[in-house]
Amino acid sequence: MQSLQQTVDFLKRNNLILATAESCTAGLIASLVADISGSGAVMECGYVVYAVRAKRDMLGVNLQTIDTYGLTSEEVAREMALGALQRCGAEVTLANTGLAEAEGPMDGVVCFACAMMVAGEQRVLSETCKFDGERNAVREQAARHALLSLDRYVNDLRNPAVQPR
Repeated sequence: MQSLQQTVDFLKRNNLILATAESCTAGLIASLVADISGSGAVMECGYVVYAVRAKRDMLGVNLQTIDTYGLTSEEVAREMALGALQRCGAEVTLANTGLAEAEGPMDGVVCFACAMMVAGEQRVLSETCKFDGERNAVREQAARHALLSLDRYVNDLRNPAVQPR
């Protein structure tokens, strides 16, 4: 997709309700959806979970996962997306965790996950991207990336030939 309006239209056409589970973007994904007229028909809720405790208590992220893979990992993003899916009425969830400002190679690294029920089974996929720029530029790019990738995520999750990663 190329615009946020197309993302909202995609959700409407597919009768999908979205929830977000955001760490790095701190609610920016949900806010960008809310900027689009008619988005109330496709948005369930948004979790903002910066702290480890919030990830654990609100979304059920396993502390062992965090200890093993680190906060900025696809494994944590996947558990966030699945936790949101299990806790609300949304059909599809987007999650992210990352570092919008850090020293070294992890600067700008954001991990994304998308989860949904397909034929009665929870499916989740994830990816890691690196964005350039200052803190808020990284956050903005990450939020837009998640939303503009939503159709690809959903289509991959629905395709039995695609193995979610």
